[in-house]
Amino acid sequence: MSDSTPITPNSNTPDALESVAPTEEAATVSRTAKTRQLLGMKGAASGETSIWKIRLQLMKPITWIPLMWGVICGAASSGEYTWTLENVLKSLLCMLLAGPVMAGYTQTMNEYYDREIDAINEPYRPIPSGAIPLPQVVTQIIVLLLAGIAIAFTLDVWAGHEFPTITVIALVGGLIAYIYSAPPLKLKQNGWLGGYALGASYIAFPWCTGHALFGELNWKIVVFTAIYSLAGLGIAVVNDFKSIEGDRKFGLKSLPVMFGANSAAWICVVLIDVFQAAIAAYLVYVHENLYAALLALLIIPQITFQDMYFLRDPMNNDVKYQASAQPFLVLGMLVAGLAIGHAGI
Repeated sequence: MSDSTPITPNSNTPDALESVAPTEEAATVSRTAKTRQLLGMKGAASGETSIWKIRLQLMKPITWIPLMWGVICGAASSGEYTWTLENVLKSLLCMLLAGPVMAGYTQTMNEYYDREIDAINEPYRPIPSGAIPLPQVVTQIIVLLLAGIAIAFTLDVWAGHEFPTITVIALVGGLIAYIYSAPPLKLKQNGWLGGYALGASYIAFPWCTGHALFGELNWKIVVFTAIYSLAGLGIAVVNDFKSIEGDRKFGLKSLPVMFGANSAAWICVVLIDVFQAAIAAYLVYVHENLYAALLALLIIPQITFQDMYFLRDPMNNDVKYQASAQPFLVLGMLVAGLAIGHAGI
């Protein structure tokens, strides 16, 4: 080999591997950040150019899952769900209503009214990053709300309701979503009212909708889900830890702002555990002891993850805690729904 012959590094040498690895790692991080942005999760990144993906980002798909699950729990608590093609189709349409449409409407509304706060807390979100004009966001809010009302009325007709129960639930849910985000009421300015509004949206509204679709909605179910929503309040407050800086600047009295991160974390876990335990106690009262025992067992891993992650560092472990503990909470909801259906309440 002459002195002028260029030397090509061996692709297997350490130097070559070191030059490739960071590039691959950066690409993986970029893909993860884009996925988080699309789903509406913490730790995302801006830069999306597809208008339809941007619209989806506004709707935060990650938030649809609890509401769709709530429909399933409501169908179980009705005690009248049977596995027929028609009932499966009804369930899917109801889940579309609760998740992509009404939750999507709620999240888009919240993004619109929180755009100044998000510019501080989450500047990568579609509106503060400038990815979508405000008039298009307003149009999306209106379209989703009208679609929700239309689907709810369709379900009422399909279920043969004389009184449009599901349509009324959709209208009430739409109103709660509006006053949660929009001035002058803006319920989210108060950590207790806003948190409970979210808890009811995650549990009571979809549960009552699923129950009404297949059974007869009565006051006992409404009260039962309203109490269960107090556990949902605790879950809702977990989402406030990522927004402390912006909430404090704009005067929003979330629980982490009012009580500090550590005290608010304790309030969260007490609400989550105590009201699930109260539901288990009620199941004992109605003689559904096996279901009560299953629900109690599902609370134990939640307490474990609260101690392992959330209570030790709520600011940095909020997402890890939710991913670890919430599957047990939602399984507990289904257990409670099956118990209510079995008891014929």
